[in-house]
Amino acid sequence: MSVEMTCLYGAMALALVHLTAAAFSFKAQVGNRYTVGPRDEGLRPTGVAGRLDRAQRNFLETFPVFVAAVLMAHLLDRGGALSVTGALMYVLGRGAYLPLYAWGVPWLRSFSWNLATLGLVLVMVQIVA
Repeated sequence: MSVEMTCLYGAMALALVHLTAAAFSFKAQVGNRYTVGPRDEGLRPTGVAGRLDRAQRNFLETFPVFVAAVLMAHLLDRGGALSVTGALMYVLGRGAYLPLYAWGVPWLRSFSWNLATLGLVLVMVQIVA
């Protein structure tokens, strides 16, 4: 399996980590009775649970683009140094983003987002290079 496809697999696993962290932290905040019910009250997560929810939504904004870019590079046989570096940067940056956001670390969190986004751009550039 190529580095890019391995990174795609890692990003898929990271998506599940985001989902699980957000769901379980919200459940811890509001209780099992609310989360297994119809949620008619529309409670919103706050504190760490809110940060994990926002981190998950932020991840989901870039994940489809990453999937499309990696699959395009793979299917068009356009992989190379830029796509390898970019895919690694994306996964490492997004992996760091979750705990940094949960802990409320502002500058490093933004840096990890920028690293991941630059990685995504590198994969896309490799496709047309």
